Amino acid sequence: MANTVIIPDSLLPRDGRFGSGPSKIRTAQMQALNAAGTTLMGTSHRQPAIKTLVASIQRGLEDFFSLPAGYEVTLGNGGASAFWDIVSCCLIRRRAACGTYGSFSSSFATAMARAPFIEDPVCYDSRPGTYRLPEYDSRVDAYCWAHNETSTGVCAPVQRVEGSQAQHALTIIDATSGAGALPVDITQTDAYYFSPQKAFGSDGGLWLAMLSPAAIERAQILQAEADRRSSPRWIPRFLSLTAAIDNSRKHQTLNTPAIATLIMLENQVRWLNDQGGLPWTTHRCAQSASILYAWAEHCNYATPFVKDPRARSNAVVTIDLDSALDANEVVATLRGNGIIDTFGYRKLGRNQLRVGVFPSVDPQDVEALTNCIDYVVKHS
Repeated sequence: MANTVIIPDSLLPRDGRFGSGPSKIRTAQMQALNAAGTTLMGTSHRQPAIKTLVASIQRGLEDFFSLPAGYEVTLGNGGASAFWDIVSCCLIRRRAACGTYGSFSSSFATAMARAPFIEDPVCYDSRPGTYRLPEYDSRVDAYCWAHNETSTGVCAPVQRVEGSQAQHALTIIDATSGAGALPVDITQTDAYYFSPQKAFGSDGGLWLAMLSPAAIERAQILQAEADRRSSPRWIPRFLSLTAAIDNSRKHQTLNTPAIATLIMLENQVRWLNDQGGLPWTTHRCAQSASILYAWAEHCNYATPFVKDPRARSNAVVTIDLDSALDANEVVATLRGNGIIDTFGYRKLGRNQLRVGVFPSVDPQDVEALTNCIDYVVKHS
């Protein structure tokens, strides 16, 4: 397939960004960043102006997720992958049970397996394109899985494992590509964490977690044990969840954060809440995803990768292409026409497209994308 196909302007989306992360950043967010260029950028994160910004993010997320009493919005440096190690250091007492069904859910479990002071996790594996939740296990004190598997376009339910609360086990959910795009009842979790470069349309390098009182208490107990050296546990200061909690209560992070990330995140959280909050975002993402799934199901050269409709993500949509087509060439041709980041996850190694349909993406642009793919295939 040659990359010389020129898609007519009348078919092109108004905005051609469909990345699964980093994702589309709205123009208004960039304008907010520019407006803060001489007031917030280049200033100390310990001073009132930045603390006010962080406090606005925290209040906005409390409203957005309808946080129950006692839950806290905590944030820290390093992104969601840093929080994998924080979980190992600060939230798992001895052993966790994990659902693993893709690159990111597996990486979460691998981080636990590498921690020398806890036992290897009990893993419940499932092939890519499906999911499997951990099951009750009397030997564990935490249940962990991903709300949305970014690598495969699978969405897993968020609900406590039956019997987990009676055994005082925590429910810890990696929500990086699901938070803000998929429905969730935060009461079903103890730590619901994500980084903001997906539905919250900002840059990475920051993690945010909705923490329950039980999670906060667990972190404090394990930190105290580490401080007394009454256990082999080692908690580096950078990975200390109690340090993050203490700093978050002061509306700041332990180390210097990227102020630009905070500015764009604050603008996005306010925008999402102004539109109607989580009910609005989940409806909008479902609308965009349904356009893609319906198109693929009625297309003679494409099919949804996730076969079970109940497991299909409304945040990241994966579409397999017929072997007669080269997905890489389709992606390159789209990019040549200003439609970017529709490539599949490299480690999955499938002939497929992967489309981020986070709240900032207009469903009309998703409709336009399907028309553009049809045009590329027809004229190649």
